[in-house]
Amino acid sequence: MVRKKNSNTLAENRKARHDYFVEETIEAGIALVGTEVKSIRNGRVNLKESYADIKNGEIFILSMHISPYEQGNIFNVDPLREKKLLLHKAEIAKLAGLVSREGYTLIPLALYLKQGKVKVSLGICKGKKDYDKRNSMLEKAHNREMQRAMKERNRY
Repeated sequence: MVRKKNSNTLAENRKARHDYFVEETIEAGIALVGTEVKSIRNGRVNLKESYADIKNGEIFILSMHISPYEQGNIFNVDPLREKKLLLHKAEIAKLAGLVSREGYTLIPLALYLKQGKVKVSLGICKGKKDYDKRNSMLEKAHNREMQRAMKERNRY
């Protein structure tokens, strides 16, 4: 699978695709404060250990670190605060049903801009075992070798 990097992508959680099988993705808006948006646009966000949780019919992203904006002074907020995701109630109910199955969780995969708004790509993921991770790495290495061989073959 070849993924083209979107120019509007602000942050990507590459480790999520290594640690989880992504079964479905959904796009959601995210409620942010102005200084957080400025910091995200500067690329000062970390999605590595973040996950989403459903509380009282609302979805929140937890442990997503957004560094304080340097010129934000008193308007800066806690870098690790819970960020609310903006979804319709029907979508939240659907996600709650999918996540209630054993081994499934909601993981933010990427932050990107869409029509000037910060959006998050949320994946419904199932954790990989160690042998699954090894198989994925071997498959990636084989694909890389095939691409090199094809490139070398086309050169002549």
